[in-house]
Order: sequence, then C-alpha cells, then structure tokens
Amino acid sequence: MTQQPSSYRAAGVDIDAKYRAVQDAREAIRSTYTEGVVGDVGLFGGLFDPARAGAEGQLLVASTDGVGTKVKVAQAAGMLRGVGHDLVNHCVGDILVQGARPLFFLDYIAVDRMVPEAVTEVILGLAEACRANNCALLGGETAEMPGVYRTGEMDIAGTIVGCVQREMLLDGAQIAAGDVAIALPSSGLHTNGYSLARKALFEDAGFELDARPEQLGGASVAEALLVPHRTYLPAVWPLLEQGLVHGMAHITGGGLPDNIPRILPADLSVEIERSAMPRVPIFDLIVEAGSVSRDEAYRVFNMGFGMVLFVGESDAERVLEDLAARGEAGYLVGRVVPGNRQVLLG
Repeated sequence: MTQQPSSYRAAGVDIDAKYRAVQDAREAIRSTYTEGVVGDVGLFGGLFDPARAGAEGQLLVASTDGVGTKVKVAQAAGMLRGVGHDLVNHCVGDILVQGARPLFFLDYIAVDRMVPEAVTEVILGLAEACRANNCALLGGETAEMPGVYRTGEMDIAGTIVGCVQREMLLDGAQIAAGDVAIALPSSGLHTNGYSLARKALFEDAGFELDARPEQLGGASVAEALLVPHRTYLPAVWPLLEQGLVHGMAHITGGGLPDNIPRILPADLSVEIERSAMPRVPIFDLIVEAGSVSRDEAYRVFNMGFGMVLFVGESDAERVLEDLAARGEAGYLVGRVVPGNRQVLLG
C-alpha cells in the first residue's frame, strides 16, 4: 500500500517523531524502575504498589513544578540533559522538606515542533536524576502544539509523589525559639530567577553564552547558568532518620524571605546572617550586570542558600559534624527568635 502524505504532519504535528523520542529513551526509563513499579513503559497509566516499595500505610506527599525559562538557556546552549536533573531534583527537594522520600515521578514535555533528539536528551536527564534519587520515572506526556508555543519553544514540568511515616512528618510545628538555622549550599541558580538573569546578562551586559567573564573564574556564562539543581536527599536523609531536624525550607522562587516563613509557626521569626554563606560568583555577576539591588536579589534568587535546616541548638554541632563526615558542607547561618513569621536578613 502506498503511504499517503500525513495531513496531521502538514498541520505541524508529527506522531512518528513523538514516539521515536520516547522509544529512544525506553531503556533509560526502565532503568529507573523500583520494586514498587507494576507494568512496563507505554501503559495509559503508570502502576505503582506502595507496599512493595515499603510505603504501605504512609502518607503520600505530592508536588508539581517546572524549570521556567532556564530551558531557553539550555536550548540555546544545546545542553538539555541538565534540565531533566533540574526538574527531578527540584521536586525531590520540595517534598523532602516535609520529611518525604520520593516514590515516582511523572513528566510533561511540550514543544511547538517535535525534535526527537532534543526530547530524548531531556528524558535521559530525567531518568538519570530519578535513578540517583531511587525514584521511578513512572510515566509522562510529550505534546506537540504548534500555535500554542512559538517556533523552537519547549516547556518542561513534572509531578513527584513520595511518602512519609506519619510520626516523621515535618510541618514546622517542632521549630522553637532558640533553634539554629543551618544552610546547605546551592549549586547555582537552580531553576529560579532566569528571566531576570537572562535580562541582566544578555540584554543589559551583552554577554554571549560562551563569554567567560573574569568573575566566573574560567567558566562560561552558559556553564554557570546551567549547573543542574543539586539533590539534597543524600545530605539530609541521614539527619531525618536520626530525628535531628525540626523543620526545613527549600529556597526556591521568592528566596529566603518567602520560603522560610512557609514552615514557621505564627509566633516565630528567623534572623539570617547573609555573610555566613559563601558568595557564589554567578549571583554577584548578575547583580552587577543588571544593577540589581541586593535586597531584590535575595527575593528572586537563592543566593547560595539551597536548603535551610532548623535544628535544636544542642544538636547543631552534631549535625555539622555529621554533614562534614559525609563530605557535605553545612553553614550555621541564623537563629529562630520570637516574631511574626519574618526573615530578618543581617
């Protein structure tokens, strides 16, 4: 039978290209499957048995997020695999603050036109990050939508589901005046503030992606902007198992001022000493290039503060020693004081 021209392809949607992208990543997806996964790639819905994953009777914790306009930088630089890591690790961090470990992840990739090689790169990144977090890449959707997205555009989002034992749930209620704040360093911008970063570096300062400003110590602008969001699970989980953490804040969009109050009791505030955290060159470059005020920078970016842990004062030294023994950096950056859910930046 002679193959007829595809009207759907002529309208801008190539079904064959979509399935080719998933097919190329099939083995990588399977490599993430944990004991809880039931079935195989390609089912209409992903199947997961919590009991087989050791989560029977536990609370489920879910979160959805995206990578924002970081994907535009990644596309321009041809470095798309890293945004898969960004997406998974961001979502892992968002449920980790409630004491949850990840069970499975679902992705959504939308494009104006299907380029299988680009989509496959993202999925491979997702799979790598899921394996590193012992999290199954259970399913997803790849959508080709000409007319909704402009030429060359891509958007990436995902949903994570994890579990926590009821008695281990962290909701901030254990935080008390006198507790200390210990910060784990971020690996860079993570996934927040890229609209401002792009304006400051590319429009205001006129940098190209391959520019190597002196402030970045030999790294290019693209390399500094595209450092993947790190996972905090290996650093934090042993502390949670020991019951040493009273509460945590993942420093994402809104920075320290907006994220820490989300887990504070109503009658407490936190004093944070900004100078206690090592400076990260890319943030200083953005502030300088875009004439961004320091206060606004701390509201838009994480400014080097990746995850903030609240622990009892008597446990602070033990926590810092535990982190150091496992090769993790931790910095004593502040203290919980009476107040009204404010972050007081010193």
